[in-house]
Amino acid sequence: MTTYRKIHGRSIQAVTTDPTESVAEGQIWYNTTSDTFKSVVALESFTSSSPLNTARYFMAGAGSQTAALSFGGDASPPYTNASEEYNGSGWTNTSSMNTVRTSLAGAGTSTAGLGFGGYFAPPASNKNETEEYNGSSWSEQNNLGTARYRLAGAGTQTAGLAFGGNDGPTSSTVSADTEEYNGTSWSEQNNLSQGRRQLGGLGTQTAALAFGGRKQPGNVDVTDTEEYDGTSWSSGGALPQISRGYSGTAGTQTAGLSIGGVIAPGIYNGALKYDGSTWSISPATMATGTNEGSGLMSGSTQSAGMAAGGYGPSSVLGNTEEFNISINTITAGAWSSTPNLVNSKNQRAGAGITDAALCFGGEPISGVTEEYDGTSWSESGDLSLARSDLGGCGLQTAALAFGGSVPSVSPPGTNSSEEYGGSSWTSGGTMNSAMRFMRGCGTQTAALRTGGYTQPPGPTGNQTTCEEYDGTNWTSVSGMPTASSNVNTIGTQTAARACRMSGTSVATYNGSSWTSAPSTNRPGGSASCFGTTNSAFLAGPTAGSTEETYDGTAWATAPSLASNTGYASSTNAPTSSSGMAYSQGNPSQEFTAGSSTINVKTLTQS
Repeated sequence: MTTYRKIHGRSIQAVTTDPTESVAEGQIWYNTTSDTFKSVVALESFTSSSPLNTARYFMAGAGSQTAALSFGGDASPPYTNASEEYNGSGWTNTSSMNTVRTSLAGAGTSTAGLGFGGYFAPPASNKNETEEYNGSSWSEQNNLGTARYRLAGAGTQTAGLAFGGNDGPTSSTVSADTEEYNGTSWSEQNNLSQGRRQLGGLGTQTAALAFGGRKQPGNVDVTDTEEYDGTSWSSGGALPQISRGYSGTAGTQTAGLSIGGVIAPGIYNGALKYDGSTWSISPATMATGTNEGSGLMSGSTQSAGMAAGGYGPSSVLGNTEEFNISINTITAGAWSSTPNLVNSKNQRAGAGITDAALCFGGEPISGVTEEYDGTSWSESGDLSLARSDLGGCGLQTAALAFGGSVPSVSPPGTNSSEEYGGSSWTSGGTMNSAMRFMRGCGTQTAALRTGGYTQPPGPTGNQTTCEEYDGTNWTSVSGMPTASSNVNTIGTQTAARACRMSGTSVATYNGSSWTSAPSTNRPGGSASCFGTTNSAFLAGPTAGSTEETYDGTAWATAPSLASNTGYASSTNAPTSSSGMAYSQGNPSQEFTAGSSTINVKTLTQS
């Protein structure tokens, strides 16, 4: 009699808790606590990730799921030469391509990319330009032999492959041409069996795959697949759906992946897998179906693909969705709504950490203070001086409020500060300058105030001035390099980062002086911000267009807020993996970092 032990070489183990390690894949165990047999199985799923900085379609892609490159395309309007890198969680703008174009093809990696072909108008022209990317900039190379667009590509920067596309002045002229790139120049090879455009392509120069698209005459959608062996093309397995043009692609000739694209009729929101002879439909579906987006090439696999941008049901997209075949259940980082604040106010300040947050002041002018315990907001002791446009920092049990707008004085800014002990406020030290629309960071006994806005009779407008607080006194210190109000400030008194100073500029503070730092990709003051100088998160004031994270090297796009924040309040959480944003009325929302947990299934009889 065949037993589980004979098949797998081990017995079914009895455990009190389920294993969490990936080595449990395919194993069966008996959980004595729940009195059930369990195992770990692989899942196929899509996970939404951070969006592109520039929403577009008809662009090209290269790289892997954790190190991708997207370039060119149509931002509707205009055509673009934008280039962005993906680090596994968000997109960062890089040096642009030299030639503006759409409907181009790509190959290679995020540090050794290849872009070729494309289209530009007006005047209407097919492009044969080829460019290489070295991880920081693009450089012109020798041109394709045949200028064309809506073509496909495969391979690497030093062993690329171009095939198919439109090679005439109209979409009715399609090409079967195949060309190989050796890192220096292109050479003609044996053609596809039929000319087609909008086709998918993946693999290497000596083992590539061409599939789907449209042929002439009649602009006919096709399901044909062809395999390239480095010399010639031969027939492969047919697609299960009509026309798979404009899809994101990943993987190899024997383990290929096609994401999204066009079907007859409509836009596809799923994925297809190729095993070297047959295509199959994945059970996973995208949150938003897309076509004309960029996929991946070298370094990507069937089990870890990605599609970015494209054209959705009715608009140009900046969406990013990752496809995974994994034994882990992958949850993307995301913002979610939490219970509303008790009072509806704008232009408040905040302090604390997630599940122990504090919010105070606001417009209409108020001293109201509210605490959040992870479940709900409740009122606490009011500020002694009602104010809006103020700064705040510290913890829920040891917070600091400073400056702000007080209509009863002229000019309306105040230099007073107050300290919160967990239930009530007491007077703190007086700032050297009356200021409003300022921000800060740090603790109740080691705080930093950055910039702000003042009115006559003193200096008028945005300020560079900064002050430090030691728990008793405020001291003027080195000013920021750029005059700014509502500047997003993260970190501590001796290691701070001031972000989006009058645009996208950033500076860091070391406790004595400021130095320039990498700029953000997007402008936007009054953001919710939390984290440290090398692990920062900015969110707001506008949902979907201002969220960014910083990893110590560069800024990248981040998951979108659940709603706009206006003049945002936020916690001073010590990491960028969790935080809160609240303001513009009484909505409150919380960010939770992505996670991955092993997919344990209970076995049942059927």
